[in-house]
Amino acid sequence: MATPRAFLDIPPLQAAGGTVRLPGSKSISNRVLLLAGLCAGRTRVFDLLDSDDTGVMLDALRTLGCGIEADGDALAVTGLGGRLAVRKARLFLGNAGTAMRPLAAALALLAADQGGCFELSGVPRMHERPIGDLVDALRPLGCTITCLANEGYPPLRLESGTLTLDAPIRVRGDVSSQFLTALLMALPLVATRQSITIEVDGELISKPYIEITLALLARFGITVQREGWQRFVIPQGSAYVSPGEIAVEGDASSASYFIAAGAIAAADGPLRIEGVGSASIQGDIRFVEAARAMGADITEEANALVVRRGAWPLTAITLDCNHIPDAAMTLAAMALYATGTTRLTNIASWRVKETDRIAAMAIELRKFGATVLEGADFIEVTPPARWQAAAIHTYDDHRMAMCASLAAFNPLAGGDVPVRILDPRCVNKTYPAYFDALFGVTRARIGRVPVLTVDGPTASGKGTLGSALAERLGYHHLDSGALYRATALAALRQGVPASDEAAVAAIARTLPLRFENQQALLAGEDVSDELRHEAVGSLASQIAALPAVRQALVELQLAFRRLPGLVADGRDMGTVIFPDAALKVFLTANSEQRASRRHKQLISKGISANIESLRADLEARDARDQHRSVAPLKPAQDARLLDNSVLSVETSVDQVLDWWDAVQPFGSRATHED
Repeated sequence: MATPRAFLDIPPLQAAGGTVRLPGSKSISNRVLLLAGLCAGRTRVFDLLDSDDTGVMLDALRTLGCGIEADGDALAVTGLGGRLAVRKARLFLGNAGTAMRPLAAALALLAADQGGCFELSGVPRMHERPIGDLVDALRPLGCTITCLANEGYPPLRLESGTLTLDAPIRVRGDVSSQFLTALLMALPLVATRQSITIEVDGELISKPYIEITLALLARFGITVQREGWQRFVIPQGSAYVSPGEIAVEGDASSASYFIAAGAIAAADGPLRIEGVGSASIQGDIRFVEAARAMGADITEEANALVVRRGAWPLTAITLDCNHIPDAAMTLAAMALYATGTTRLTNIASWRVKETDRIAAMAIELRKFGATVLEGADFIEVTPPARWQAAAIHTYDDHRMAMCASLAAFNPLAGGDVPVRILDPRCVNKTYPAYFDALFGVTRARIGRVPVLTVDGPTASGKGTLGSALAERLGYHHLDSGALYRATALAALRQGVPASDEAAVAAIARTLPLRFENQQALLAGEDVSDELRHEAVGSLASQIAALPAVRQALVELQLAFRRLPGLVADGRDMGTVIFPDAALKVFLTANSEQRASRRHKQLISKGISANIESLRADLEARDARDQHRSVAPLKPAQDARLLDNSVLSVETSVDQVLDWWDAVQPFGSRATHED
């Protein structure tokens, strides 16, 4: 099957409300995993974030000899006890700074102290993210570190050396707090014989992230002494001790998108965000203060936030964002809905993240019509005078994708345009289910939820094409034929004949059918294969001509139209059920080719079949479907005809997606290759 489409189209959103449960914090998850891997014993970790970043950390720990296993609803990590179990390894760390920086420090010290050779690499963008200040802090200690491509950047080789820990260790504080976090987590491994001092040169940015590190170190038995934010001392004799169990709180940075959604669109009812609250140890919880300053109405509970729209339009602010560097990106998106110009300062660290976030944000917000001014360490955003539909590049940066999604609320600010997110899968880095969560707590006018219909005769491949299109677009899929076949199957099981229209309609009205993971579940039973039996298909064709049955299934079919969009296939999707569909396709494969396809399908499942009888049956069904009095099989007047008799599924999908692009407002072929 073809690769999933590299964009997601979000229709104009008009409201937000309901409840969302946040995934575990990325910052806490990777810190906890590494600390559990470094200490002795077994640590059960609850509510761990499942994402690309935690995935590369887990892979690294396994490679280094840590035990990783599921334990009920927890993940159990058996640590190394500060002793290398593997002396040579190559670790690929993707684009995860929360894995690269602390692992580099820990392995550099362990290799120097115990002997070993480790190579750390990542994706190309990781090799552009500076690590020189951490390397410069470690080399004077006797760590042998080689930058394998460009000095000051990964990939790195860490080798044996001779440690000297008498002098204070100096690290710059104005580039990334991850360098200090890396040292604080690594140095307890070699503090058995003497205390170790770290001194920070310059102002320390992102202080709240250091507070997370210190709090987690304490949970693992390390009490760091500090003098303000300039001097940190790891006491002699420090040793990691497993807490036995530890829970990861929800991600406060991810909460910012839903706080923003509530501030913008929760006018009819609140948006409840569960997983973080007033008891959070994450600095990004202070995003609440900034959102309130812009007008949000927020009630804090210990582990939840309840957000309503307060002032509207939002109020522009000027804010030093040193304390919330990641979450501050969400303020730039909120600025699209504020009166006046929002100025965010002290954000130089944006330029060395997954992408140059200041430059990227300026480029992409301008596409919506906003006026944006950028500087070395600030950004100013003035809302659009006139909203424009835009295809937003994400630069393989999860936060760019999530921030851009908030622009879909533009109808509340005088717009009515969709938003295209290019490469939406980049959210897998920290929040794989982000878009599902967003669509679960937002609403659009039903007529603005896009629909693509695929109609055609029996065995024309409409189900296969519809499923592939839905996957590529990231949309829901309605196989309307499955609804009729499931009704027919239920009727057969209950002994109800097609001639009893009222009884069959009653079955259809209460049909306990749902689609899940490409399976059709009837009362919880997977009936996907049984629905393809010829007897079921033949009866489905008969009952589909019954007006009472068709009416009973109409509401069920209409209910499939939900965010972010729908691909519906059947016989009357474009003519009767969704006549306002943005694109209608009608398949015209000939009966000979269709019979051949059905024959191969049945034979592959071990079902005997005769190709000539299949062809005769298909032609009989065609005649019945075309001449029935209710919703006869025919193309909609504005349907695109696709003869897929000799086309592969991939070719058919590409053709339909070309047509889809042509009816969108983003410009033809607005994809990530642009």
